[in-house]
Amino acid sequence: MRGCDEPKVSVIIPTYQEGRYIRGLLRELAGLKHLIEIIVVDSGSTDGTVETAKLFTENVYEIDQRGIAKARNYGARRSDGEILIFLDADVTPPLDFVERTLRAFQNSMVMGATCNIMPRQPRILELFFFGFYNKLIQVSTLIKPHSRGEFLAVRRKCFFEIGGFNEHLPCIEDHDLAFRVSRLGKFVFIPELSVYESMRRVRTLGILNVLKTWVTNYVSFILLGRTITRVWKAVR
Repeated sequence: MRGCDEPKVSVIIPTYQEGRYIRGLLRELAGLKHLIEIIVVDSGSTDGTVETAKLFTENVYEIDQRGIAKARNYGARRSDGEILIFLDADVTPPLDFVERTLRAFQNSMVMGATCNIMPRQPRILELFFFGFYNKLIQVSTLIKPHSRGEFLAVRRKCFFEIGGFNEHLPCIEDHDLAFRVSRLGKFVFIPELSVYESMRRVRTLGILNVLKTWVTNYVSFILLGRTITRVWKAVR
């Protein structure tokens, strides 16, 4: 139950062919003690994603265009929350993730936040890799903030002031948003919070290929203002 003095929270989930995962996430969210607004924005699923989402929330929207930034922005425009939390459909957050997030935002200077993103049912190499990567992102918040899109929280006012996600970016849109948020205030890492993601991309493409894609796109974005990848391939 949300306290009277606590800000309203909207959880925004972009989906595309997420029938395998969306039920598990929405079941978790619907069972939270803290009252939240759940928004699902679908980009043309044909696998029952939309039908499943409607069992858990009335805020299910369907859009014609693909693009995770487009879906997130669309959901944000239809939200009411003072704090916007963006989650991917294949993640599992802990039951107290809203409370932990709100504690970070008790500091009025905090405009955005991310946390540990860890593998669900990890293999040894995945555990070490993501442990290291989380530490790297945590340290980077002191210099040039980064955030993976699996979990990203932003103050509503700040989100719209900076224009939301860059819809021209097929990837890196999460890192880009974190950096722009930091221009208006603090972007923080919540070390006591971990969200667990499926390893579908890593195990389909291989961890080295995923790392190569991340690095080359990030370097291209920093140097040229655009990514090498033109269309982000969905792995389902």
